[in-house]
Amino acid sequence: MGKPMNIVSAWTRQVERGQQPSGADLQDHLAAVHHDNAGFTEACAWDCRDADGKNSYQLLADMIDLRRHCSALDLACGSGVLLNLCHQRFETGLALAGVDMSDAELQLARQRLSHTNIKLHQGMAQDLHFIADASVDIVLCHWALTLMDPVAPVFATVKRVLTDHGVFAAIIDGNPETAPGYNEVHDIIYKCAQREYPNYGAIELGDPRVRTAAALHEFTAETFAEADVTITPTVLSFNAAPEILAREAAGFFYASFVLSAAGHRQMLAELERHFSTQRQDGESCFIMPVNRLVVRLGQGIVHTRLAH
Repeated sequence: MGKPMNIVSAWTRQVERGQQPSGADLQDHLAAVHHDNAGFTEACAWDCRDADGKNSYQLLADMIDLRRHCSALDLACGSGVLLNLCHQRFETGLALAGVDMSDAELQLARQRLSHTNIKLHQGMAQDLHFIADASVDIVLCHWALTLMDPVAPVFATVKRVLTDHGVFAAIIDGNPETAPGYNEVHDIIYKCAQREYPNYGAIELGDPRVRTAAALHEFTAETFAEADVTITPTVLSFNAAPEILAREAAGFFYASFVLSAAGHRQMLAELERHFSTQRQDGESCFIMPVNRLVVRLGQGIVHTRLAH
């Protein structure tokens, strides 16, 4: 994680006043965070692994099947980590494209993918006018759906660009109760943010319907009628020395980016003390809960279920 920039945006100003930010305020906030901290997601996400040793990018890439998929779109592709992984795994067997709202993130993606012919677009997930109807076999979205507001137009747009038997797969936040220690880390970071923004946390980023599996099931089925919708929960673990873990874990929470320099140092110190209390063989562990949403079109019936 880079040097904290004490992000001030339309969203933080609304939160400070105790008012409900708009979708435009959220977009302004996300743009500011990613402009000053492009590429921050990958540091923690790449090293967080499930019981089989897979990270969240690999869990999404696993949804691609070259027997059925010829084209893939990475929605909110960020710095291009997932696209690069898919290119390495599938080489020339898959036409890849990515879209992101942040020019700073796309600059990193262009550098990372300069050896490929992957197409990159700057745009919003709610309006992919540059993608033709029914032209994409699979749409992937890595940990961005939770932050999109409004989400309903995103679902409608994904449905429009997918082929009749297309697939939409997304990694999103999971149930914190399934990840030991996650709530403690969350609370440390949010309490630090609340020292500077007392109302921080009262208003979540994005649409709350995406944050629980049950609500997400219902919400998804409203748009993707006659589709198979599966949500698979899992946990991902990141092991490192306490000082490294504190820095990388903090960088995964948007709350850490609103802190002043002094507040950021205090947060890291508190996180390091927390991780030090459960250190084994010099390392501590941060566990993140995730859900993998998978929507398969053309199944003939609406069938929603939780996978175990």
